[in-house]
Amino acid sequence: MTGELIYLQGYPAQIVEKTQQLVKQNKLKAYLLSRYPECHDITNDKALYAYVQQLKNQYLKKSAPISKVIFDDKIHAIKNALGTHSYVSRIQGSKLKAKNEIRIARVFKKAPLPFLSMIVVHELAHVREKEHNKAFYKLCQHMEPDYFQLELDLRLYLTQLELQGAIY
Repeated sequence: MTGELIYLQGYPAQIVEKTQQLVKQNKLKAYLLSRYPECHDITNDKALYAYVQQLKNQYLKKSAPISKVIFDDKIHAIKNALGTHSYVSRIQGSKLKAKNEIRIARVFKKAPLPFLSMIVVHELAHVREKEHNKAFYKLCQHMEPDYFQLELDLRLYLTQLELQGAIY
């Protein structure tokens, strides 16, 4: 069963074993619902952009602007990423134009708000810190104090989605 828990690779054995028990007993959904009883109401790209801008303005006022934020069908959360941040520089005439874009996997259109928040915080942190280093994770925790717990719970959510389906 460990092969089924691909999202928990690198986590301590006791977390993997506890998750295996929840899956085996068909209780992972109930566990997630007890912690995250509601789905967020950010259902379109415009609302997502507004949400990201709100967080950016709260924590990263002086950072480069975000030009585009969308739910992306092409990001397959189960296979690769939860979201992406891209920084594109283009020369137009004598000017250098730069764009920061954030794309969130469409699967998170129907997810708990704390999970969406964790992903957005992660992608916003890349505006300031490109690498996954100590400064990056410190910034993530500054913006979302429960960042690491949410990351674990998000991995449990993805396990639920893959093995037993949606919770909402």
